[in-house]
Amino acid sequence: MLTLTNLSKSYGARTLFRDVSLQLNPGCRYGVVGANGSGKSTLLRIISGDEESSTGDVSMPRRARLGVLRQDHFAYEQVPILDVVMMGNAPLWAAMQEKEEILARAHEHFDADRYAEVEDVILQNDGYSLESVAAEILEGLAIPTAVHRQAMSTLSGGFKLRVLLAQVLASNPDILLLDEPTNHLDILSIRWLEKFLGGFSGCALVISHDHRFLDNVCTHIVDVDYERALQYTGNYSEFEEAKTADRDRMEHEIGKQKKEIADQRAFIERFKAKASKARQAQSRVKRVEKMVIEKLPESSRRYPTFIFKQKRPSGRKVLGVEGVSKAYGDKQVLRDVSFDVQRDDRLAIIGPNGIGKSTLLKIIMAALDSDAGSIEWGHEVYPGWFAQDHHDVLGHDEAETVQSWLYKLCPGESIGFVRGNLAQVLFSKDDVDKRVENLSGGEGARLVFAGLAVTKPNLLILDEPTNHLDMEGIESLAAALLDYDGTIIFVSHDRWFVGEVANRIIEIRPDGLFDFPGTYEEYLVRCGDDHLDADAAAERARRDQRAARRA
Repeated sequence: MLTLTNLSKSYGARTLFRDVSLQLNPGCRYGVVGANGSGKSTLLRIISGDEESSTGDVSMPRRARLGVLRQDHFAYEQVPILDVVMMGNAPLWAAMQEKEEILARAHEHFDADRYAEVEDVILQNDGYSLESVAAEILEGLAIPTAVHRQAMSTLSGGFKLRVLLAQVLASNPDILLLDEPTNHLDILSIRWLEKFLGGFSGCALVISHDHRFLDNVCTHIVDVDYERALQYTGNYSEFEEAKTADRDRMEHEIGKQKKEIADQRAFIERFKAKASKARQAQSRVKRVEKMVIEKLPESSRRYPTFIFKQKRPSGRKVLGVEGVSKAYGDKQVLRDVSFDVQRDDRLAIIGPNGIGKSTLLKIIMAALDSDAGSIEWGHEVYPGWFAQDHHDVLGHDEAETVQSWLYKLCPGESIGFVRGNLAQVLFSKDDVDKRVENLSGGEGARLVFAGLAVTKPNLLILDEPTNHLDMEGIESLAAALLDYDGTIIFVSHDRWFVGEVANRIIEIRPDGLFDFPGTYEEYLVRCGDDHLDADAAAERARRDQRAARRA
């Protein structure tokens, strides 16, 4: 279906990947993974024709329909949401529009032949179901029927991107290219997308940093690393095992080569002066000279080191939220929300987008006023804040550099201390002088975490902390939070991350809160399919079957 032959891409002296040759087939779903900056998005842009490769070719069937998730929602601001989605199927949409035009001119002149041709195109492409298909996809992505006829401009940026995702999914593509499709989705919408992709019969390539999404969706993984792109069979967890085994195998082979060379050199040194062994020793010298130890390629994956400590523990009760309500105009997002947080809680707040999760965290941190209710802090509580918009923490001083921003948080420390903490979160010597205003999302996130490391709060309040991190950063963050002795309140749509970190779940629902004292997996078992992923569903089904057999 889709063939990549000897693809290479370089920017000046920097090579992203070289000699990439892959055969990508219909019915397969390929997760494209790699560190930030390794070339994943570039590879998809080359396939889509939005960027040229340095060398090599991309070939696909001439009539193959390509569906690409782009972020050009500005082109549709005044278009009804449902129409934006249907426009994804361009030939069918054009035929439907032409039919309307023919009917509108019928009182002047009715072109019966052209009308029949257009009607035939609509029928052959199942055009009369397009609207219902588009509406169903929008509903699956949590955009309700009530707003489908409204203009795109009425939606927030995150929901506009959901509409563009719906447009691509409704386009009936043969090849589907999705770059970070889960970034603006809540847990329910991600689960719906997993089911949709599970039934997709074409060839799909998906970039994502969501471990569980890749596990649930992918049949193969394309790993962009070591300036190559290699294909592995299986989901992300299976790929990780296979890649680790490959690396271990290479290290073992190199170890064997080094030992053989050492043994040969020891023989040469021992017997080179002995007449009876001199010829044999000389032969081994020649053999050693011909032996070349291949250097292990350097991975583009880099793991930041996050370390969170608390200056001193807080009191037993960390926080009390009492009767908090908040509305934006006619939209009520929080109503009479009350709960307490205890020391050592690692509390995940989950729920659909727009339900008020981030609003609640902002109210707790006094970044937003509530309409009613109160926030009561416990004894000796020192909170640290990670905002979804990093510049709410980093500020907007155009002269601020990475180093100067962090130094302000620990003025009694040396520059060496500051630079050491920055190096731990992957800011090199050249990076420390970057302007804070110019940082990427991932760089901004890592700098905020460096700030939390040096200020040592005993309560971390984190709003979507994984959004701009690559997989290495997400794994490092989860490990650091598990080692942290303080209390954590966080909002996240990343199910793997929630499952790793949380020991308590609060789900915000339209009818109130559901407070569950346990891990995310335990929550899934208790609460059924509301936020259930495929692995947990399968495991529950297996348990039910075993119970039925025992009965």
